[in-house]
Amino acid sequence: MVLENKNAVIYGAGGAVGGAVARAFAREGARVFLTGRNLAKVETVAKDIIAAGGKAETAQVDALNEAAVEEHIAAVVKKAGTIDISFNAITAVPQPGTQGIPIAQLSVESFTAPITAYMRSYFLTARASARRMVENKSGVILVHTPEPARLGAPLVGGMGPAWAAMEAFNRNLSAEFGSYGIRAVCIRSSGLPETHTIEVVFGLHAKAMGIPQDQFLKFVEGMSHRKRSTTLAEVANTAVFLASDRASGMTGTVANLTGGMIVD
Repeated sequence: MVLENKNAVIYGAGGAVGGAVARAFAREGARVFLTGRNLAKVETVAKDIIAAGGKAETAQVDALNEAAVEEHIAAVVKKAGTIDISFNAITAVPQPGTQGIPIAQLSVESFTAPITAYMRSYFLTARASARRMVENKSGVILVHTPEPARLGAPLVGGMGPAWAAMEAFNRNLSAEFGSYGIRAVCIRSSGLPETHTIEVVFGLHAKAMGIPQDQFLKFVEGMSHRKRSTTLAEVANTAVFLASDRASGMTGTVANLTGGMIVD
């Protein structure tokens, strides 16, 4: 098990991406500390992990609340001793009213909401973890972004700029903390049709374009070399690899899982 004896904090663990990564981390031996605003969803993931023989603990944490993030991370360190992995997979902004709307028709609030929320959360969670990782001169900070972080796309409003900012911040984290043995890597996927969020998002875009949702999905997948979307399993498996010592040479970069939709 490549993550044995590692302590991992997952933000947004009750969501599809956070839950998939949490389960994968636990299968590989990590002790996972699951957080989210909806404690019931987080506890469901924890029950699955424990039933499979893994180690999981839960806490209700709003990753946009500075005090809540700091208090939780301090409690984890007090209990576990170290923070080895931090993974941020929160979905902070409702998509209706944000995507599927032409830029010329967006309000300032709708445009800036995702930029403010996603960057605030990533900053707070990464900073909290990095402060503790520095003491041990070891750690991995991971975050997930979809393809509009790099690919110009219509009707995404402030979401594309928000995800692009997260990838830029990922590089800054690596530059500042790399010498302390801390790695920062972003996992970039295409949209994930298995998730409720993407079902909603694709519905908004399909409606705006006046086409059926399944047709919009085929249009998006047609832009990739594989002609299919990234899967949750691919995101989770990549997160395991990046969090492990096997990826020790990777930092300040993006793991590109878009299947050729974006070619770096």
